[in-house]
Amino acid sequence: MAEFFTIANLIDLTLLIALQAVLGFDNLLYISLESQRAPESKQKQVRFWGIVLAVVFRIVLLFLLLKMIEAFQEQLFAIHWEGVIHATFNLHAIIVLFGGAFILYTAMKEILHMMTLEESHAQQRDAKPIGRIIFWIVAMNVVFSFDSILSAMAVTKVFYTMATAIIIGGVLMVVLADTVSEFLQKNRMYEVMGLFILFLVGVMLVSEGGHLSHMTLFGNEVVQMSKTTFYFVLAVLIVSDIVQSRYQKKLNQMKQANLKKH
Repeated sequence: MAEFFTIANLIDLTLLIALQAVLGFDNLLYISLESQRAPESKQKQVRFWGIVLAVVFRIVLLFLLLKMIEAFQEQLFAIHWEGVIHATFNLHAIIVLFGGAFILYTAMKEILHMMTLEESHAQQRDAKPIGRIIFWIVAMNVVFSFDSILSAMAVTKVFYTMATAIIIGGVLMVVLADTVSEFLQKNRMYEVMGLFILFLVGVMLVSEGGHLSHMTLFGNEVVQMSKTTFYFVLAVLIVSDIVQSRYQKKLNQMKQANLKKH
């Protein structure tokens, strides 16, 4: 425990907190969107307990990864279909693939729901049981945790340092979750952008799972989407949405001005 208070560890802790903040963005976005499925009076409670339980499970996962990293990397089974698919799966790859596929499904379902929604019910959404929402928040947090924990293990192997960074990251998420959720509810147009960002996260996780399993489809190797590519596409998506919003606002102003003239 004494080694925790060294200068080197405090520097590592600062780096890990910054890492948690950057890699936790997509997790926070998922929590904000998923919590909106709960009754409005319970949404804040869902976000709080979802994050608290997620932090506890993330620390448990950290402990397991430190003790059993080889078990997560050990091959469980392989699929080989000549000319179609070849892959060797371990526990890490399965969890990441499942998480990415589920996020893709969730994002696509919500996007299609928005496209087919009747105008009179535009602000309504079928409520889910609170326990189920919290379960998926915690489960998806475990998927998102692999990246941040493995990245943290490249910085330090000191459990207390990494656990402290996770707890501080969790506190920041609790503080920011309500703000992000309220912003999305007041600016529904950005909720669409948030769903497409979530879709992009799903694509990144599926590609990572394919890379971890050394998957080839129809003779083509599945290549992992790099973080640089992810953040570049994310930046382009945000800038495009801002430009589109301002352009639409100007068109509406011009239309109103023309109506007044006539």
